[in-house]
Amino acid sequence: MSFTIVIPARFSSTRLPGKPLLLINGKPMIQHVVEQALKSDAEQVIVATDDEKIMTAVKDFGGEVCMTSSEHVSGTDRIQEVATIYGLSDDHIVVNVQGDEPCIPPAVINQVAHNLHQHKQAAAATLSEAITSTEEFLNPNAVKVIADQQKMALYFSRAPIPFPRADWVKNNSLDGLRLGAESVASANILPQRHIGIYAYRVSLLHEFVKWSPAPLEQTESLEQLRILYNGKKIHVEEACEQVPGGVDTQQDLDRVRAAYI
Repeated sequence: MSFTIVIPARFSSTRLPGKPLLLINGKPMIQHVVEQALKSDAEQVIVATDDEKIMTAVKDFGGEVCMTSSEHVSGTDRIQEVATIYGLSDDHIVVNVQGDEPCIPPAVINQVAHNLHQHKQAAAATLSEAITSTEEFLNPNAVKVIADQQKMALYFSRAPIPFPRADWVKNNSLDGLRLGAESVASANILPQRHIGIYAYRVSLLHEFVKWSPAPLEQTESLEQLRILYNGKKIHVEEACEQVPGGVDTQQDLDRVRAAYI
């Protein structure tokens, strides 16, 4: 099985302008992402950008970069343009690695690609990890996912799902929801946080860019719901390794920088 990694990288960021070029241990963040990606089994790692400064930086450290349109509204649209430029076949697998994940484990990149390859009924694959705190369960920035017994996604939401009704009735408050070991064991369900790494078949990318944004997607502000809304399947599995958080804020950047000291 072969697959390609595409890393969308934009210069503009509301909270951290120029994020891909911010230095971590003397290297731009995008270089760390590429280096982690190159440790995977991918046959090719491509940075997709619309910014000349990012293109120059990637070339300077010997990475492969593809200039794409500045009109794209999402990373998925940008990845589809790369697939078209490179003439990738419809059944080829492309893994979307976020450009702000400098510590992403290569093992989870391989995992999501291999999962998609093994599940022909799925058009995409992604990963999750267990939620063990009430705070994270209630946090709308932590996207939750539930799947069926074949590990196909049923829904993604910013709301707390699956909703533990018995705890709600007992406590009459979301603050009282119990997600400790006792509650989890009795329900035999551990809520899952979605991890934002995807593997796509190129055929899905070509369909995706033709679909209008779905009502559910717009309501939740979750692009992956467009895939489910159009009847396609997304395979979901718990990540084989813990995935460190990405870099969205200065605090995140400080945390990652500290890890290299």
